Amino acid sequence: MIPPRWETLAFDEAAASQLASALGLSPIVARLLCQRGLGDPEAAARFLNPSLDQLHDPMGLADMRPAVDRLMAAVARRERIAVHGDYDVDGITSTVILRRALDLLGADVVHFIPERMTDGYGLQRSAIERLHADGVSLVVSVDCGIRGADAARRARELGVDLIITDHHEPDAELPPALAVINPKRRDCSYPDKHLAGVGVALKLVQALCREAGRESWLPGFVKVAAIGTLADVVPLIGENRVIAKLGLDLLSRGPHKVGLRALLDVAGLAGKTIDSYHISFMVAPRVNAAGRMSTPDIATRLLLASDETQADEARALALQLDSENVRRREEEASILAAARTIIQTDPAVGARSVLVVAGEGWHRGVIGIVASKLVDAFHRPAIVLSVDGDVAHGSCRSIPQFDILAALERSAGLMIRFGGHKQAAGLTIESSRIRELRTAVNDVADESLGPEDLMPCLRIDSDLGFRGITSGVAAGVASLAPFGAGNPRPVFAARRVELVDGPRTLKERHLKMALKQDGRIFRAIAWRAAERHDFIAEHRAALDVAFSLEQNQYNGETYVELTLADVRRSEDLRRSEDLRS
Repeated sequence: MIPPRWETLAFDEAAASQLASALGLSPIVARLLCQRGLGDPEAAARFLNPSLDQLHDPMGLADMRPAVDRLMAAVARRERIAVHGDYDVDGITSTVILRRALDLLGADVVHFIPERMTDGYGLQRSAIERLHADGVSLVVSVDCGIRGADAARRARELGVDLIITDHHEPDAELPPALAVINPKRRDCSYPDKHLAGVGVALKLVQALCREAGRESWLPGFVKVAAIGTLADVVPLIGENRVIAKLGLDLLSRGPHKVGLRALLDVAGLAGKTIDSYHISFMVAPRVNAAGRMSTPDIATRLLLASDETQADEARALALQLDSENVRRREEEASILAAARTIIQTDPAVGARSVLVVAGEGWHRGVIGIVASKLVDAFHRPAIVLSVDGDVAHGSCRSIPQFDILAALERSAGLMIRFGGHKQAAGLTIESSRIRELRTAVNDVADESLGPEDLMPCLRIDSDLGFRGITSGVAAGVASLAPFGAGNPRPVFAARRVELVDGPRTLKERHLKMALKQDGRIFRAIAWRAAERHDFIAEHRAALDVAFSLEQNQYNGETYVELTLADVRRSEDLRRSEDLRS
């Protein structure tokens, strides 16, 4: 990986001081809030203490009223309703909460989630026809459909009412549906534009609960919505923070329905305080593995399981997800190795600003993860394509400085279909046109990206010497959690630190050590940094470390440990050597 440059973030010292005084915060926490644009005491207090009453009125979303009216009428008349989801965590959790809400309201409801390999992505004509044949008169899409104009027209021809709920970027013209609920609609004045697909589905559930006088049901839906929100890497601010923070609290406390309980148990999280890391790296990969490797209905059925008589079935489904996740990791490692070889040996690929790699038969279920890992490793946008004869399916991931969806839109004539977000997208293309696509997206990148954009940058929130690290500071930093997009985990820097124990290699991938500064010693761990063992050992006398604070418990005692984001030779030492030379 390319070593990042460190960039310490500026802040308004006077504003931080005023905020600390107004809310009784430590200077460090006040600084962190100001750096995140939360210098106003009222906004900061809402951020630190999210509650359900901070959720906006769902009726503020365009088309919410006709959607609620049509659904309540269908419930009353016992019309068959279908919830049409998507095969990732966001889509599965969206399907689960809306189907469960409709079940509780007494609806005749079924769900349909397309299979990645056979049905393709999104709302398709064939799915509408299948549901119509099954007696469905009302279809509600979740986490998909905003670009499903063809499917919407087919629904209209068949007399099927269609409600679309989505959060992806719309086309200039909306699909001809009964209702299109998407905060990104250009004519929608809803204040929070960054909801995940499950967040939009939750707003519909919130509106239905209110309409039925069942608002007490909402917390149960929030905790499932938190899983999809955290998995979809949307900014953890505004309503997303409310959903994620309260949902994690509810996931930690329990009790849970039998399906969710089985999933948490198999992930090793039963009885634990669950945080965003656990969702992103332990729960979400298992849920995702269903849609990536086999059928998303495994995860959907598991999360819908609510009766204690289903305990054995739920356990079996959870173990099946666990097995699929192991298989997913193996496929991912194989494709990632092949993709890295192409990048490192083919200048036509590796020398460009956007990495476009393709392989025959690469498993379509994992190419999105591979694309993400290539972005992490090379700090460049990446498009990974699985070639299947004359057609290739691709997943795109990007860096913050590059809008990958806009680049695809400028190359639209090359592709059969595409869609997504600024940072993540998908496409289908004729295999013979992959080289043209590589050229086209790189032409766009060459117009907008400079050399500095392709250099990774590690944002340092503040210098923090070891004498300043206390349990109170660590607890204050933890109050900003959950961390993720839009609310990154704070990173601090300590200069001229001495290595007093280690580094010791853990599981051939990680490093554990003890660091000392000003007479204080902290244990530290550097994940996936085994290749830096010799460098750290060589410069053990004087290191600069970038780190985040973790609170861990052992034998009932809480202690602070450092998670290292980067380690480099001490700048002070380099300067003194430069002066001597």
